[in-house]
Amino acid sequence: MLETLITSKTRLRLLVKFFVNAANQAHMRGLADEFGESTNAIRKELNNLSEAGYLHKQSVGNRIDYRANTSHPLFQSLQSIVRKYLGLDTIVEKVVDRLGEVSQVWLLGDYARGKDSGTIDIIVVGEAIDNTYLSQLKEKIMTLIGRNINIELSEQYEGPGLLLYEEEEIMQNHI
Repeated sequence: MLETLITSKTRLRLLVKFFVNAANQAHMRGLADEFGESTNAIRKELNNLSEAGYLHKQSVGNRIDYRANTSHPLFQSLQSIVRKYLGLDTIVEKVVDRLGEVSQVWLLGDYARGKDSGTIDIIVVGEAIDNTYLSQLKEKIMTLIGRNINIELSEQYEGPGLLLYEEEEIMQNHI
């Protein structure tokens, strides 16, 4: 869907890399290795996105690191578009609405690092979650978003990843 609007595969990969998780950062050579593309193709797109203000660049030693510019007026919109493109909004909506007492939904693995590998790893934190229904729901979600999903259940999770959803009562207790 987004591929028809953004015809550069390199640009689309960069948008996923930096906007799925604002904490992601990378340098040109690392991106070229990760994407399996030439440094020239990566450089061109990084320059375009930086000049437009979507990416922030910072010199670190003899290299330049890039990350999403979270103060850009379109940051939230771009992040939302990227997450919808990946199907993360659909996953959260279906899981939270239909699984029981879900307190958190975490994105782990490649996608949390901004790498579109085809398999989305999710941890659902909560109690009284219907495991049988989860298996059925997982198949429906995979068909809807066109990606593989690994979903694990847990009563608590404290580790690396990107928090996609947190129940409001829990969020208020963190304040």
